[in-house]
Amino acid sequence: WYQRRVHGQQIPVPGTVPDPQPYYKKTHSTGTSILAVTFEGGVVLGADSRTSTGQYIANRVSNKLTKLADNIYVCRSGSAADTQFIAEAVANHISFHALELGEQPRVKTAANLVKDYIYRYKDHFMAGMIVAGWDEYEGGQVYAINLGGTMVKQKWTVGGSGSIFIYGYCDDKIRDNFTGDEARQFVKEALFKAMHRDGSSGGIVRTAVITKEGVDIDYNCPDISGVPFSEKRTEKSLERQG
Repeated sequence: WYQRRVHGQQIPVPGTVPDPQPYYKKTHSTGTSILAVTFEGGVVLGADSRTSTGQYIANRVSNKLTKLADNIYVCRSGSAADTQFIAEAVANHISFHALELGEQPRVKTAANLVKDYIYRYKDHFMAGMIVAGWDEYEGGQVYAINLGGTMVKQKWTVGGSGSIFIYGYCDDKIRDNFTGDEARQFVKEALFKAMHRDGSSGGIVRTAVITKEGVDIDYNCPDISGVPFSEKRTEKSLERQG
């Protein structure tokens, strides 16, 4: 929908359909690409960083990897407000639970708490989340929780609007004997491809490797921009973009 200004007022251009709701009143959405995979000794989570309101990009570098506990993180997709609330509420519950236990919480416990929120308020929340982490009972674990509250434990899972573009790639490249570095590289390459094709995904790729030793967080900028068949990013092109 295109507009032109006449005496300070925005007038729709003939032949176009006006948007009934301006972008600044729309729900912030993490229409997104998220991915998590297990390997021997831990898990790797990854996400892009684009948050949008309709066609307007509200934040290019939002963090969709949210800490629930020292050993557990969650990937968020859906409504930014809904997923932030769920993550903060579960992190609060988990912190008290860890104090009562006197040890790190189990990944399954955090995943069940996330599932309960999504299922209980499924008519109000728009949230699809991936809970992943490591604990001394079951090692590295990945739990996929969809919009309706169904929770499934998987070796790897992908979610968000960009997931449809990379299911085939993931099926082809996934292995059971990944090392930590190989799993992280797999997550990066898959998300780069999703961001390249999906208009709701973009920005940078954040990854987190969770093992017995702790959490290692990294971020990378893709070599190509989000428009298909666009030119490779070079030092000269980055200078031209400012």
